[in-house]
Amino acid sequence: MTAADMSEKDSSPAEEQAVARPKAEKPTINWWQEVKSIALLILAVLAFHSFVAKPFYIPSESMMPVLLKGDRLVVSKFPYGWSYVSPSFHPLPFIKGRIFGRLPERGDIVIVSPRHRREDYIKRVIGLPGDILEVRGGQVILNGVPVPQKPLKPIRIPIDGNAPCPSIQFPGAAVEGRDGKGYCQLPVRQETLPNGRTYVTVDMGPSSLDWYGPVRIPSNHVFLMGDNRDNSADSRAPLEENGLGGPVPWEAIGGRAEFITFSLDGDSSWNPQTWLHALRSDRAGNSLRPRSVTAAK
Repeated sequence: MTAADMSEKDSSPAEEQAVARPKAEKPTINWWQEVKSIALLILAVLAFHSFVAKPFYIPSESMMPVLLKGDRLVVSKFPYGWSYVSPSFHPLPFIKGRIFGRLPERGDIVIVSPRHRREDYIKRVIGLPGDILEVRGGQVILNGVPVPQKPLKPIRIPIDGNAPCPSIQFPGAAVEGRDGKGYCQLPVRQETLPNGRTYVTVDMGPSSLDWYGPVRIPSNHVFLMGDNRDNSADSRAPLEENGLGGPVPWEAIGGRAEFITFSLDGDSSWNPQTWLHALRSDRAGNSLRPRSVTAAK
């Protein structure tokens, strides 16, 4: 018996199968399917942002004290129906009308896109279609009746990277607390609209925005103002000064602010250890719907 014959006899059936079995092919990646899945996911996110709700970042101090720079909040897109500004990134030109449209209520905080600009502002609805609105010495007058204002005890907002209390906006407001920390001490007033919606405004004293009108608000328009009355580019400010240039068409309203999700003080860095300390823990979950009291007669 030769060595070759012995080798054939010693080989097991398993070995013979292993020799006969072809090599397993590597699974191929269907790149078209992967790209399609990612595209569908992106479209789903954009659709949710456009028609249901979207996150919003507060970039300025115009809505202090209810909103601070660094706040992140949720804006619902459906309360007033949908218009040309509803899609994310505002790709559409001005289109008149709204789908399932409904006017905002006085006191609502809304996001709005100024004419000829592709960005969002956030302001409060003060005047509705048909109203005659005027501002005299910082007091809003609706249809000949002054909107009640009640002076309150000054509030203190901690000074941080996103709320530096700049002297050009808040002269003399920076103070030191008993804890040795810096605070922005602001004079505030409680304002109550005719429908009973009430909220707090900041008024630092005489300014060019303290006088406006009177104007009659056209049909399907609203008049918007910031709660930080002396530092807000709103309906009182002309377009040339980055304001809203008077009453804005309801098509420009993109949604209603609902609540704060979280807030950052602006003092964090790329180091993840600083992120937790940058959270303003007392602001998460705060509702942005104004309180209601007995409507002013």
